[in-house]
Amino acid sequence: MPRRKCFISYHHDDEPEVLRFIQEFDHTHDSFIARGIGAGMPGDVIQSTDRDHIMRRVRETYLRDSTVTIVMIGRCTWARRYVDWEIASTLRNDVRNPRSGLMGIVLPSASAAPKAPPRLSDNLADSHGGHAYAHWYHYPRGVSQLSEMIETSYSARDSVMPNNKRLLFSYNRTCA
Repeated sequence: MPRRKCFISYHHDDEPEVLRFIQEFDHTHDSFIARGIGAGMPGDVIQSTDRDHIMRRVRETYLRDSTVTIVMIGRCTWARRYVDWEIASTLRNDVRNPRSGLMGIVLPSASAAPKAPPRLSDNLADSHGGHAYAHWYHYPRGVSQLSEMIETSYSARDSVMPNNKRLLFSYNRTCA
């Protein structure tokens, strides 16, 4: 399978676990090329409170050449406005920046009670078994499983229309 460029979206509290994931699957086995924002990731945090500016910068700088966004699901990922904005940017489609596939991977620390970010949840399969734009997975057991997960998410981007109607988070939610 081809090696896809994947944007990694996550809550900063989960960074040590996310970095282990990247080391395990990107650096060691070349199953994907990681892109992201934050300490330890290739890229700088965007310092701004202007949502339009942040969305444009995320899209142009980090999502421009990625083909799948992987949302790393920790205990409070669902509550982060930046995660919501990154997912919204992933689902946008324009001439310069085509939309990317979307998937969530539950981190081991959140496996007891995982909760999807609302915009990710909007794009998962409905109760009637319809086709989903986004996919939800537990932590992969190996490289081949992760590669299949990425390919499934990549393929859905051209065959299913995403739901990106939800208003953007204006602030972080309280995670209890």
